[in-house]
Amino acid sequence: MEGYTLLQQAIRYIEDHLLEDLNFETVAREVHMSGYEFHRAFRYLSGMTVTAYIRNRRLSLAGQELLETNTRVTDIALKYGYETPESFTKAFTRFHGTAPRNARQAGTPLKLFQPLVVKLIMEGGKTMDYRLEHTKAKEFIALVRSFPNSIASEPDNQDIADFWGEPETRVLVDRLRALRPIGKKDLFGLCSPKDADTFDYGIGVLVDSDTAHFDADVLLREGYSLWTVEPGTFVVLECLGETGDSIEKMWERFYKEFLPQMGYKAAQKTDFEVYLEKGRPGLFCELWIPVEK
Repeated sequence: MEGYTLLQQAIRYIEDHLLEDLNFETVAREVHMSGYEFHRAFRYLSGMTVTAYIRNRRLSLAGQELLETNTRVTDIALKYGYETPESFTKAFTRFHGTAPRNARQAGTPLKLFQPLVVKLIMEGGKTMDYRLEHTKAKEFIALVRSFPNSIASEPDNQDIADFWGEPETRVLVDRLRALRPIGKKDLFGLCSPKDADTFDYGIGVLVDSDTAHFDADVLLREGYSLWTVEPGTFVVLECLGETGDSIEKMWERFYKEFLPQMGYKAAQKTDFEVYLEKGRPGLFCELWIPVEK
């Protein structure tokens, strides 16, 4: 239940500081998590991003204040974190479906967005296939790019998918796959927190005794990176389906089903997707998530 406990602590902190300079990195520090991991955990446990939750709560309260007071729209905009009346009007209209100037007119419908509350409910009664792998250190050669933590697990964000699909990426990745023998040309999507604002995502291949010899200095100059995954315990989950949506669904099950029941927590280390050259039918990829007791 640790994930849900942290979620409740985060919600309480957000509600207590809603009118302050608040973002997901601030809340992450309060619950002692990296911004990257917190953003992802909040998204899968609550069904929305931290940023969306903060924005919706503020706009809901702004609508209530417009109804109940004579405070100027400009002052309400500043109170709820908007630098200009124009930016407030745009956000308010998108959320409520009407402009702030109309909110005080009788009969104008507004939206109420209530605080999240973590409740225990009866659920389960279904199976979840998993396996635990205890691994030694793994080495990879990869094409790596940094992304802002704010896109981690955003349901509609396509930045990483676009990274995979870029023509230049495909050419560079094919060069890496050529280092591996037939039958072992698996591709890895590596993901790890980088700093307070960003995470790294790499597309690469395993470096082991089966990998053809390569000049690391040459590849590094050409834009590739060496990536080491530390020894650890990983839960391995199969993502079944035809698209990357299967990965999103499995991450959600990891946070909602695996962690609460198994007594583990997510380790803030590299996780990765494995796209098997010879995967079984219906398997999109394997998801390897580092965990610790």
